Amino acid sequence: MKSSPVDRARAMAHLMDLLAVEGPTGKEAKVAAAITKKLIAAGCAKAWITTDDAHERLGDGYEIGNLIVKLPGTIKAPRIMFSAHMDTVPLCRGAVPVIKGNRVVAQGETGLGGDDRSGCAAIVTLCETLLKNKLPHPPITLLFPIAEENGLHGSRMVRFKDLGHPAMGFNLDGQFPNEIVIGAMSAARWRAEIKGISTHAGLEPHKGVSAGLIGSKAMATIAEKGYFGKIIKGNRAGTSNLGSVNGGEASNQVMDRCVMTGECRSHNAAFLKRIIKVHQDAFAAAAASVTNDAGKAGKVKFTTESDYNAFRLKKSEPCVKIASQAVERAGKLPNPLVMDAGLDANNFNEKGLPTVTLGTGSHKFHQIAEYVDIREYLLACGVLLNIVELAG
Repeated sequence: MKSSPVDRARAMAHLMDLLAVEGPTGKEAKVAAAITKKLIAAGCAKAWITTDDAHERLGDGYEIGNLIVKLPGTIKAPRIMFSAHMDTVPLCRGAVPVIKGNRVVAQGETGLGGDDRSGCAAIVTLCETLLKNKLPHPPITLLFPIAEENGLHGSRMVRFKDLGHPAMGFNLDGQFPNEIVIGAMSAARWRAEIKGISTHAGLEPHKGVSAGLIGSKAMATIAEKGYFGKIIKGNRAGTSNLGSVNGGEASNQVMDRCVMTGECRSHNAAFLKRIIKVHQDAFAAAAASVTNDAGKAGKVKFTTESDYNAFRLKKSEPCVKIASQAVERAGKLPNPLVMDAGLDANNFNEKGLPTVTLGTGSHKFHQIAEYVDIREYLLACGVLLNIVELAG
């Protein structure tokens, strides 16, 4: 089929509108409402649009589930899926998008939220272009997951029957539109619950055991062994991070409780286990090493939870070939790559749905300096139309 050109003004309007909607992880209801309103205005029947119960199964106060839209096909072909997560990191609260030159940036000291509102806007633009111009297309599922930023939870909870069992997926969550992510790493989150012994820090400090000291010694050991930040051991690589530290109530009380949380990542499953083991052993050793005058030591409960597993698609996979051809049709050189991060595509591929990830012009995400490159965003909108044509 011959695609109609993307309406640049409409595409930009969708981008600016969605960037202005506040929706941190767990609070995506306003974003879902805004996207739904736009899709209905574009010609989607209300019956095509639903939300699942992912929020109920996740618990923890999530206010809405994944937004799912199923467009009937006008031609007979396998169903395809486009996805982009709705949530943004807390830094983006109150973002006011403004155009400066060829970029959309945030006014003031906030993040922008181009990760991943640029992906959401590109999908809305695709849907509007198809329906307004009555372009032939295969059955299409549009998925807008919740809770991506805190561990890909929305996509993990998706049921394929709710998606209409698509044959392949195209996830939007990245930088350059010619980048085609065909692989990503595994990640695990860890939690160290440290228990010390409380006492007056001025009168009888020798009778206490500091949970803060235990945690500090553990992290120092991990760093000294080369297992903090960027990790390279021979031909194996990974990362680790300390994300939060919470403990203590008063400066004159020996800290008796402290909770530390963090994450570890690697493309190599065995090496990821090694990184986690180094962390676990360091906390256990630190707890044993901090004692009071009676010889009593602290304790640590160290637990881990797998966030997502690594995947690697072959370049011969249909979704990879279609994405590459779509980029070529847009006049760019495809750049298949493996990413040192996690994406909703990790969960889709693990569930058996071959999914690549493409960029939509969002850069410096999770920073105040975040921006969306307008030319790249508009190019990505064209790439999506090419994918629909090639998939049909």
